[in-house]
Amino acid sequence: MRLAGADATLEQPFVRDAAAQVAWSFRALFNQPEAMAMLRAGASHERYWQRVLEYSIEGGLQAVLDEYVHVLRDLHGLFDRSAEEAVPRLAEAIRDVIGLRTSSLRVDEIRLDGSLEVETQSLRGHFAMRLGSESSEEGEAAVREEHVRAAFNSPFRPFVLATTSVGQEGLDFHPYCHAVVHWNLPANPVDLEQREGRVHRYKGHAIRKNVALAHGLRALADGASDPWERVFELARGEAADPDHGLVPYWVYTVPGGAAIERHVPALPLSRDRAQLEALRRSLAVYRMVFGQPRQDDLLAYLVQQVQSEELERLRPLLRIDLAPPPSAAEGVGLPKASLDG
Repeated sequence: MRLAGADATLEQPFVRDAAAQVAWSFRALFNQPEAMAMLRAGASHERYWQRVLEYSIEGGLQAVLDEYVHVLRDLHGLFDRSAEEAVPRLAEAIRDVIGLRTSSLRVDEIRLDGSLEVETQSLRGHFAMRLGSESSEEGEAAVREEHVRAAFNSPFRPFVLATTSVGQEGLDFHPYCHAVVHWNLPANPVDLEQREGRVHRYKGHAIRKNVALAHGLRALADGASDPWERVFELARGEAADPDHGLVPYWVYTVPGGAAIERHVPALPLSRDRAQLEALRRSLAVYRMVFGQPRQDDLLAYLVQQVQSEELERLRPLLRIDLAPPPSAAEGVGLPKASLDG
């Protein structure tokens, strides 16, 4: 409610309708068999609705929704819209994510019994979802790819996304994710940068964790209508150059804070173990040549001909500052540092 803006009150029908949509979605979520079994396992109340309220308070549901609505307003570009237009769209987005249902998963079982046999079986999933079009058991409704992606970009399930290299470009997974597990490594640093760029974006998960750690208590003490907007204002105000644009929206670190995590479960003596070290070195050089007209040629030359110590000396000299000029970023009304990493 406080994120809807000062011009929105509970007396207005569109606000009550939006709140009812979200509340009804949570009601359906908590009435699912798996949710009921989980909550009743540690019940301290005989009545289930009391256990639901207790669970929501203990889990900080209000804080979760405060952050999620702030993220949604960014993702849907609603910060400059009126409450009457923004509130229903936010409620619809939350309803679609909470109300997302799993569908049956099809698995091919391969048998070698004298001859090759492939048998397709259908499995009912309670939490697993397929990232793509999938028909329900009745063959009617379909779980669309964008709905599953929106659910992953929320504080609700699913919490793990497994994808092939198809997902390494053009998709954003930063709202609630800052860790990437590379089951295999790409052949060049450009693809590695693209993969990890999916979770390193404007107001990403790691960035929000850090600004909240540094300024969260002060923002709450200030009584801001949107505490998340306030923490970013405080973080921007402490920057050496508040008009730089990249800080704090793209880059913001604090001691003991979050960071983009790279996990490579490579076995000892495996090909990926040796390739990882080469990619790390190439990646540092790639960031130096970013923006050059013939990146591949310059990258290959620097990696093969220049020693590591010399590269460290050249790095600050060759690095390109991609921060937009303050006047350019503000003059066209675009968010600062809206660069595709």
